[in-house]
Amino acid sequence: MNGIYALYADAISAEHAVEALHTAGVVDRDIVVMSSEPIDVATLRRERSTGLFWIAAAGGGVGGLVGLWLTTATARAWPLVTGGMPIVAWWPTLIVVFELTMLGGMLATATALIVTAKLLRRGSALNSPEIADARILVGVENPPDDMVGAMERALGAGCRRVIS
Repeated sequence: MNGIYALYADAISAEHAVEALHTAGVVDRDIVVMSSEPIDVATLRRERSTGLFWIAAAGGGVGGLVGLWLTTATARAWPLVTGGMPIVAWWPTLIVVFELTMLGGMLATATALIVTAKLLRRGSALNSPEIADARILVGVENPPDDMVGAMERALGAGCRRVIS
């Protein structure tokens, strides 16, 4: 994995580097910003909507449908007549449906968190031990060859390249 990055001492200079990368034609999703401390600069905060509510709701819906199918299919496969009650009794069925609805929602949420946070990724080519010394890394992973010069100029004098 190739990369190009620079380290900055403060958030203002890192913000200027991000703005310079934008003017060089780099889209926001390709820019990597790493810091050992939270940065409170509007340009560096790139929060995206993940639709986590809808993912959790879909997981809960699927879990509820599986619970409903499981309880009704089990009751119909072994029909036990007990005191004039229906074969599929809804009060006990709702307990299993509720539990599987919650399980489906939780599993969908955990899976979405792992995928959106990129926790299974092997690691970034852009990393430096100097980030722990209150430095801010701004860079681009896998830059196109025709844009490397513009990116080096945008990042400034402390620009470094990583080739692995």
